[in-house]
Parts: sequence; structure tokens; C-alpha cells
Amino acid sequence: MDIINERKLQVATAGANAPFKMECGKKSTAGSVSQRACVFCGSRVVLYPITDALHLIHGPVGCAAYTWDIRGSLSSGREIYRLSFTTDLHENEVVFGGEKKLYSALVELIDKHKPKAAFVYSTCIVGVIGDDVEAVCRKVSAEKGIDVLPVQSEGFNGTKKDGYKVACEAIAKLVGTDNNAVLPQYSVNILGDFNLAGELWMLTEYYKQMGVHINATITGDGRVDDIRKAHKADLNIVQCSGAMIHLAKIMKEKYGIPFMKVSYFGIEDMSDALYEVARFFKSAELMAKAQTLVKAELGRLLPALAEYKKDLEGKKACIYVGGAFKAISLVKALRLLGVKTAVVGSQTGNSDDYELLKELCDEGTIIVDDSNPNELSQFVKQTGSDIFIGGVKERPIAYKMGLGFCDHNHERKEALAGYEGMLNFAKEIYATAMSPVWQFTRKGHNNSIETQDIASHSRTQDIASHIKDA
Repeated sequence: MDIINERKLQVATAGANAPFKMECGKKSTAGSVSQRACVFCGSRVVLYPITDALHLIHGPVGCAAYTWDIRGSLSSGREIYRLSFTTDLHENEVVFGGEKKLYSALVELIDKHKPKAAFVYSTCIVGVIGDDVEAVCRKVSAEKGIDVLPVQSEGFNGTKKDGYKVACEAIAKLVGTDNNAVLPQYSVNILGDFNLAGELWMLTEYYKQMGVHINATITGDGRVDDIRKAHKADLNIVQCSGAMIHLAKIMKEKYGIPFMKVSYFGIEDMSDALYEVARFFKSAELMAKAQTLVKAELGRLLPALAEYKKDLEGKKACIYVGGAFKAISLVKALRLLGVKTAVVGSQTGNSDDYELLKELCDEGTIIVDDSNPNELSQFVKQTGSDIFIGGVKERPIAYKMGLGFCDHNHERKEALAGYEGMLNFAKEIYATAMSPVWQFTRKGHNNSIETQDIASHSRTQDIASHIKDA
């Protein structure tokens, strides 16, 4: 297998006798065309779902194409975050500076949209020309009476993970600015869920059924006023640890709020996320309600999933996603469907994540950090994968190689978290793996026409009926 020399320690194989030493957290190797994004991308992933804030990109218009408008995060209120604003810097600003343009843009947008706060993102060119973004933000904040927060997110200044950290530090400036709030018993904040396809609403409903109060959701369907009083909560529940663990640590150090890492993908992790909260509060009542909820959901789900497993048993999947914690949950969820994980990797995983993946995965599973299209294509060929689970950048790899694809990134419009999300995930994996179209494609791993067993595809109506009855 052709792997760039500098990356050889970022690829390993699971197995009791296989040497396992993963390097991670490194800057992407020059020339590898990494799937990982830049600092600006990481910062706007975290901050943009704050729905009643203004988000202004200080840079060229091209960076403004990176907006949440084409992604699946939903709002139950205002939707300023769906609008993409930019100062649209040109050669004139590169020579003479863009501070005046930034000031004018902020004043105009704040007057027009009346946001609760504003975030200003510095892009690569701003880091080069040296605009004093912080000074402009302070001036406008004083004039308009709202928080205008600089986000120093120059793309070249690290990795996507560094962008997460910058965003968390910007949010931390809002936390603790409302000391008048009084929260009910068992109050929590949910960190790191972006309400893709309304998933956060499903999750909050589970907690409400238990008797847990959701104070702030940071940042899916987020509100500036809720973030201001986030320091009053009893617990932070961190879903996307790669994106939000830095904020959780800041709040623990500054306000003494403990945090726990959870995942809402798959039956096992979703159930654990409910049980762990009940254990934290040491409440028999919360635990009893959680157990009742889980029992009811499993009684509905397991028979339906068993129907899908009959046809999916023995299929192989390649997973490449942003966060390793999500990858861990996906391995468990696929196992429940009878699908073996042949390849698994992430853009932002740490050494503990990869150690856990090693223990969780079957012998011979390839584990990779910060991969690139060439490597991923080779892994698919080597393992004979049938399904690729990834994001928008992995979709072309899958389709070019004749693989079924499941979008598990911010672009998706289908809820895949929670119990209902597990059923949707099973439907999507089944539909893409068993589609009759693959009998007409050349499989990348053997370069020959592979006829799929499509007789079982006719079972779709029976499965649909079964699900409806369940």
C-alpha cells in the first residue's frame, strides 16, 4: 500500500498481535490532500448554529461559501445564522487595510438584523495584512450595546481542531454574563450537538421525560441569552468531544461545573447517555424513568433492526468522519446490524480514541488518522468494503468506486441520533447497500462486474410494514 512516509505512523491495524502506535493531532502532511479542513472551518462549525447571533466573515467572498445554509442544522426561532455575510476583501483592502470596511459592515448589519451578539471571523488574508479586528469589535460593541466577539480563525494557523478551540474561547466570553438566572433542579447544558435534522429536539425530549431540565444547547438551536446563563447549570453533557471539550474544561475550571462525554449514536451509547446523567444526580427517580424509556424504545426498535440484519449480515463498511467519538459509536451501531467495520478513521481523534477503537474493532480493521482520498481508496480496495460512511468530501470516493454511501456529516437532512435515528441509520445503510444499481457498477476492489444479491431487495415493503407495526 502506498502511504506517504511522514504518515505511516498515522495508520495502524487492529489486532492482538499487531503493533499499534498511532500518531495524531499533527498538522496535515504537505501534498497529501488531507480531508481535514482549516481553522476557519472548525470555528464556524461550532459557532454558526447560534441562531440569534450575527456571523460576519472578514475576508474574501470565497470563504463565505462555507455557510450553514446548505447544512442540516435547524432552528426553532430566528435564522440569522443561515445568512452568510462577508466584508468581501479585494486588492484595495489588502494594500490599505480592511478595518474601515469591517466597521461599516458591522454597523449596517447590526442595525438591520438586531442580533443578540455578533461573531467576526478572521480569515487567512486578514492574518497576513494584520487588521486589528479586536479593536474594531470593541468599538462597535461600545456603540451598539451588544457583544461583538472576534474569532481569530485564520485558516493557515493550524487545523480544524484548532478552530474548535478558538470558537470555544469566543463562547466562553459570553458564558457567565447573566448572573440573575435561577435554574430548576437537575439542570444541564448540552454541548456539541448541532441539531442536525432536528436531532437535538429528540434528545431534549428524552431528558425531559426523565425529569432533567435543559438549560442551554451549545450550539445547535442555540440562543445567546441561554449561553449567558450556562454557568448556572449542574452539569455539562458533551456530545462532540472534539469540538466542545475545550469549553467544558474552561467552565469546569472557572465555574466548577463537571462534565461528561457521551454519544447519542447507536442504541448502546444513547442509553448510556441517559443512565450516566441519572447516576450523576444520584437519583433513583431519574434512573427509573430512564430505564422505562429505554425499555420502551428497545422493545420497538430491536425487532425492526433484526429484519435489516438478515440482509446486511456480513457486509463491510469503511468509516471516515470528523470526530473519533462518533466513529466509535458507528462501529457499535454497525455491529448491531451485522456489518463489520473494515476501515475506520477520523480527522480529529486523539490517542485515547484510537486505543478504544483498537479494542473495539475486529482483527485486521484498518485505523487511520487524517486520511486522504488516495489512502481511503486503497483501503476500500484492500478490504473489499461495501459501504462508505462519511461526509461530503468522501461521497465522490464511494460513488466512483461503486460503493453504497451514507452521509453522516453536517450536510445530512436525516436524523441519525437517538433511538429514532438508529432506525433511520439502519434504513439508510440497508437502502444503499442493497440497492440494485450496484449490479451495474464496477467494484473498485476487484475491477470486475459484481452482481449483487438483489432478491432480498424485494423485502423492503415487508420491512416497512413491520416497522410501522412496531
